Order: sequence, then C-alpha cells, then structure tokens
Amino acid sequence: MDPQLTASQPADPQPADPQSEASRPADPRPVDPGPVDQAPVDQARRLVRDRFPDALAAVLAGSTARGRATAGSDLDIAVLVRDDAETRRETLRFEGRLVELFVHTRAGLAELFAADAATRRAVLQNMYLDGLVLTDPEGEAARARALAEADLRQGPPPLAPEAVETKRYGLTDALDDLADTGDPFERLAVAAVVLAGGADLLLDHHRAWTGGGKWLPRRLLAADPERGGALLEGHRRLCASGEHAALAAAAAEILDLVGGPLREGYRRTWRGVIESVAVKAGR
Repeated sequence: MDPQLTASQPADPQPADPQSEASRPADPRPVDPGPVDQAPVDQARRLVRDRFPDALAAVLAGSTARGRATAGSDLDIAVLVRDDAETRRETLRFEGRLVELFVHTRAGLAELFAADAATRRAVLQNMYLDGLVLTDPEGEAARARALAEADLRQGPPPLAPEAVETKRYGLTDALDDLADTGDPFERLAVAAVVLAGGADLLLDHHRAWTGGGKWLPRRLLAADPERGGALLEGHRRLCASGEHAALAAAAAEILDLVGGPLREGYRRTWRGVIESVAVKAGR
C-alpha cells in the first residue's frame, strides 16, 4: 500500500525550454479533497485516543482523508510520539477496519523524511502535507507539515546521469522485446517493464515525485498529462487487446525526451552491470 497524495500541479506538456522544465520541482500545494465521510475520521480519532493518548500529533491521510474512501478503504495514520518511544510501521484492525500506522519520534520523523526523499516517493511528507489533523496539542503537526512542504517544494533528487543512461538502455531493451515477442503472457510482462521504465524517466525529467501502485498513474498524470497519459493509455490498450504499438510509441517519445534509445555504445563497470541487470529485471 502506498498512501501517497498528489502534491504537484500538472506541468506544461510542451514547454518552450525543456531544460528549465526538467529542473523545475513540482508544486507541493495540496489538491482540494472531495467531501469527507466523517465516520472513518471519527473512527481514526478513537483509535488515536485509545492507543496513543500521549501522542504529540496524529494525521489521517490516504483516500479516507481525501473523500475517496470506499467501504473497504483502510485508515492511513501518521502518529508522532515522544522521544522515548520507538519508530515503527504497524498494521492492525480496529473496529473492523484495517489500519496502517506510521509511528515515529521526532528524530525518526527526520530520518523517514530523508529516506522517503531519497527514494523519490516522499510518502510521509505527503501524509503530513495533505492529511487531516486528528490531534495536535503542542503544534507538532504544523511543524512537521512545514518541513514536509519544504521537502516537496524542493522536489526529488535527480537521477545521476549514469542511472538515466542505464534506464534508457533498459527501456530500449524492453521495447525491443515488446516488438519481438508473440507470446501474450510475455507481452504483458514486458509491458509492465516498459510502463515502469518510461514512468521513471518521465518523472525524473520533470523532477516530479514518483509512486507505486495506484499512485503511479496519479503522479504521471500530474507531472505530464500528455506524455504520461499516452503511456498509461498504451499500457491499457495492450492489456485489453494485446496491441502494443501505442505503448511503444509513447515510450519511444519519452526516450527521445531524455536522450533517445541506447543500444550500441552502452558500457558499464561491474557495479554498473549489476544496476543494469536490476533495471532489465524490472526491480
């Protein structure tokens, strides 16, 4: 589960200056949520009151906080605890509803913010920026939100040139496989690699935060509605009918945006070879 919340405004799909576009961080202002069902919010407050009576702050995030909850939606709750407690992630069931807890001390929060930024996902930052405050007796939630907003406004760290080159090589190789394979199961598997590789390169180009699962399409569409939408539509068509031309064309356009396909001339040291194998394996 990836309780990230969209924190960027759509970038111009056809910028006049691609170089400046690629170096511009996403705008971390939260998107207006839909109407929020108060029942799960009250349930989250009861959980925090019962299990964390001394919490310094607690924030409800995810679909429940954004008016997108369904009957099966879980509760994603970040809880700031005192320094003598432990930082942990915990899954439990409360009053029949599944709950994902992100429990952390002040020091743990700083470490988790740094780790989330390094992975270019910023999970906890988005929870604090867009979440609903459940309790904040000492103003700690507001302070954490200010730190989260600063991280998100700065944007994720760019991929190193060698990493971009390796991802270009991996995506080129996957596109070659997509064109060559006639097996429908293999085509579906390769399509997933193309989607992931194209998304990585496009989001890095825009200096936009990435995400997993349902958050990947949301991030793609926020960062680049035109190219991200074409990549997603191509993947949908392939899954629906086996037709791969639209996906291949969308991925090829992304490759052209970041330097083009890469086959001949690609070379890596042993460490680079390990990274390249991981990319081709879709890890």
